[in-house]
Amino acid sequence: MARDVHVVMLPWSAFGHLIPFFQLSVALAKSGIKVSFISTPANIRRLPKVPSNLENLIDLVAFQLPALDEQQYSFPEGSEATVDIPPEKIQYLKIAYDLLRHPFKQFVSDQRPDWILADVTPHWVVEIAQDHQIPLIHFSVFSVSAYSFFCNPSCLTGDGQKRMRSCPETLTSPPEWYDFPSSLAYHSFLATDMHEGFYKRNASGISDAERVSKIIQGSQALVVRSCPEYEPEYFKVLEKIIGKPIIPVGLLLPEKPERRKITDKSWIEVFEWLDEQKPKSVVFVGFGSECKLSKEQVHEIANGLELSGLAFLWALRKPDWAPSDLDALPPGFSERSHGRGVVCFGWAPQLEILGHSSIGGSLFHSGWGSIVETLQFGHCLVVLPLVIDQPLNARLLVEKGLAVEIERKEDGFFSKEDVAKALRLAMVSEEGESLRVRAREAAQVFGNRDLQNSYINTFVEYLMENGAAN
Repeated sequence: MARDVHVVMLPWSAFGHLIPFFQLSVALAKSGIKVSFISTPANIRRLPKVPSNLENLIDLVAFQLPALDEQQYSFPEGSEATVDIPPEKIQYLKIAYDLLRHPFKQFVSDQRPDWILADVTPHWVVEIAQDHQIPLIHFSVFSVSAYSFFCNPSCLTGDGQKRMRSCPETLTSPPEWYDFPSSLAYHSFLATDMHEGFYKRNASGISDAERVSKIIQGSQALVVRSCPEYEPEYFKVLEKIIGKPIIPVGLLLPEKPERRKITDKSWIEVFEWLDEQKPKSVVFVGFGSECKLSKEQVHEIANGLELSGLAFLWALRKPDWAPSDLDALPPGFSERSHGRGVVCFGWAPQLEILGHSSIGGSLFHSGWGSIVETLQFGHCLVVLPLVIDQPLNARLLVEKGLAVEIERKEDGFFSKEDVAKALRLAMVSEEGESLRVRAREAAQVFGNRDLQNSYINTFVEYLMENGAAN
């Protein structure tokens, strides 16, 4: 048991980061490690419940998110994560988040933990860790392939960045440090926003690339939510460019629900409908809460689902541009698809849905967490990448024969025909049978809990042998 080891977790205020940090906290606590999980009150309230047998080992520490003085920086009260605010205001959330360095520094001074595990955003943790002589580990919630594409320390800042990543076009081909064939790159219509968002200094006074550079430089090791069985060549290249230990903690699989615990009447009806469908016949559609789809995109997806003739279950968050739920869909869509498809608005029990025997595929944005959740069940994938690491994840999935990417024009537009074509190829066409076979084979890695837990065990040994107490 590792009860004498105390780890502090410091995730960025985005649920694509908070949840993996929480899952890692639970995994470490199961090995007897004491964990202090740092975030803000509203974020902590929205986390999953700590398992009752681990409550004495996981301490959820809430620091109040500081209010910003300038009116133009402000966002609605209770908005403490990226999901709560429009994309253009995330830079202001970073200003408020950076002010957490003061209570965090006091906490570290009082608690004297053995380790700090930090995300990509809090660059200021490096100085705090050094001042208190506490070893720092950087935990990346991204796939190793996506991380290796962006986070070569030699091109994050300064002359290296100007030479190797001077403009958006440099993101549209695989990087020069890959010594193996790779298709990882951005479509030109996504490269400009990604280049500006990563390398340009925002209102917080520092670019995301500079934040990552400082964290990597100040960390003893890089811990990754992945496993070499999925992306072995990228593990090798990442270790080469980082020059520090790369420690996989596995895929941090969420616990499978032992039985369906759905009490909401509308969801009970949805699952009754799923029970009536043929095995592997339904495509699940879900783009999460962070991706903001335009009206045109929602309508093309809807019309593509209709055109495909496939059964579908669509978990749709009401877009900001729609006055009501039903206004988000094309006129008459609900009536025309009645019986063959279901659209559910708001929160969805995604894991229970994906685990249902009638689900055969998933149409989604190819975020890493969703890939992990979906491939553990062996479903085929149809991907429509939109932001950040999603385009890189999609490229690798297609390269490995695990996904079909929806075709798009040079400006990023896709039509209902493009959606329907990709869905039918993945779900029912003879041509797509090899994809469906490979997806089922991938479940042998993505759903192998013994394999994934073995990586946690190795990481626990590392923490026990190399911490501040040693």
